[in-house]
Amino acid sequence: MSSSESYHSIRDSVILAPYLGTADFGNSGFRFARIDVVDDEAEVEIEILAVRAVAIYHDIEYKGSFECSDDRLNRIWQTGAYTVHLCMQDYLWDGIKRDRLIWVNDMFPEVAVISSVFGSIDIVPRSLDLIRNATPLPKFMNYISSNSLWWILVHYQWFMYHGNLDYLREQKDYLIALLQFMAGHIDGQNGEILPEVRFMDWASSNDKPAIHGGLQALMAMAFTAGTQICKVLGEEQARHKYSMVADRLRKHDRYAGSNLQANALQILAGMSNAQEVNQNVFVKTPFADISTLYGYYILQARAIAGDYQGCLEMIRGYWGGMLDLGATTFWEHFDITWQDNGGRVDEFVPADKVDIHATCGDHCYKGFRHSLCHGWASGPTAWLSENVLGIQPAAPGFKEITIKPNLGDLSFAKGSVPTPLGLITVTHERRKDGTITSKHNIPAGVKIV
Repeated sequence: MSSSESYHSIRDSVILAPYLGTADFGNSGFRFARIDVVDDEAEVEIEILAVRAVAIYHDIEYKGSFECSDDRLNRIWQTGAYTVHLCMQDYLWDGIKRDRLIWVNDMFPEVAVISSVFGSIDIVPRSLDLIRNATPLPKFMNYISSNSLWWILVHYQWFMYHGNLDYLREQKDYLIALLQFMAGHIDGQNGEILPEVRFMDWASSNDKPAIHGGLQALMAMAFTAGTQICKVLGEEQARHKYSMVADRLRKHDRYAGSNLQANALQILAGMSNAQEVNQNVFVKTPFADISTLYGYYILQARAIAGDYQGCLEMIRGYWGGMLDLGATTFWEHFDITWQDNGGRVDEFVPADKVDIHATCGDHCYKGFRHSLCHGWASGPTAWLSENVLGIQPAAPGFKEITIKPNLGDLSFAKGSVPTPLGLITVTHERRKDGTITSKHNIPAGVKIV
């Protein structure tokens, strides 16, 4: 095993090269490659005529778009879209370098980006079906108890974006059995008692009380989504049953403390006052122990609090900080303090700078194992389309929509979002008196509510 610990995807290996022939090897994304001759006994001179890299890249249209008066935000939107685009291989991998697995908790922000930029892509249902088929009950997806909850949430998210009822019907038996299974992990005080592995994100992994508070909210969110799915499928008895479970979960005393991730989930679950949490937690420590994965949910929570300006500043500072260090795709992990003396990742690191890729990172992503193209980090792309352009579905498949622009300090924003009924385009401009004027083009069959 090398220092880069290539056990998710083999990147460090010894290859027997043929004489007067070629060899194909490697199945990983990379920024650079190194070839060493390891046969000390070789007496012949080795001549390499060519080294070629093969890129697997889906030729798909960027249907969604975003442009505003701040080019930094424009670059962030585009970088997030490109990051997820690269992670769409034969399935929706979380990282082309290493994590060629379907991590269900990571799919939520990735699917939001796919839906906002590319529209309905078959890779999402194929990935959801693969992990479902690989996880017969009573197993948990990816052996992480909360990941089975995310499977429910991603399905509801996908249905709201694309409205494919036939596909949702295919999930009915597994979904209702999964809801029953998960309902068995609630105690007499309405508290979640999910077994190991108990996980929100790596930044929260040592804060067990906050993990409980976050998982409590996540269960409430999943049962609420499951209730809505049961309603759509005409499963009235299950809808009533699991609606009561969701209500029970919201009644349980919970703890979040100063943990940004748990607080975000509790706001999204309707269990906390968004304005109070925003002022007491998010505003005070906007970058403390944030993660590129849960940053999307923190942005969503702050939007519920109405702090759109704070969200724009968070996106500029945190995701923009990766761009300042040479990122062309967003990373598995980023600590804003790396900017203090960090060298850029797109050039040779000077002697007086910190080699971020070689030395930074934490938990399971230390050093060269750290992925610099990780789909879970792309949430701002979806968030900007959802909240600055203000386009969100109010009914499955965008048959009903809301358009509520939030420009913050921007003078204009324009763009498009793909839907099953066609492309929605909007333009928002700020007048001199501060009010916003909007123009939009809505496909036939779409109703603004």
